[in-house]
Amino acid sequence: MGFEKINLLNAEDSAAKFGFSHVGEARFPNEDLGTEQTGLSLHRIKPNQRQAFGHRHTTAEEIYIVINGSGRVKLDDEIIELGERDAVRVDPQTWRCFEAGPDGLEFLAVGARRPDDKGEMETGWWKD
Repeated sequence: MGFEKINLLNAEDSAAKFGFSHVGEARFPNEDLGTEQTGLSLHRIKPNQRQAFGHRHTTAEEIYIVINGSGRVKLDDEIIELGERDAVRVDPQTWRCFEAGPDGLEFLAVGARRPDDKGEMETGWWKD
């Protein structure tokens, strides 16, 4: 078949799977969609919460698109305000972590699918 369809909310919630449901949701529907070249994820951060870890990649550039709410993203040492329909491109080596505003933050992450790019994560990377 030349296509697949899934409601993103039906993809497994990795945040809950790894004990981060108090922060929000993280859904990676790539296996469900059978993607070969494109990576996609849906992130929902609860109001006034911050992701539990920062991360960066080895080779995967990503674009983040805010679809609902507002918040901030920390990119290395810079903090940027985000609102609905804002898009931010982040190169692979830049550390990133998101924080929701009072209404929460919902965004998509899109990039080339690179299963061999495991990247790097650091819990508590964004310190106040």
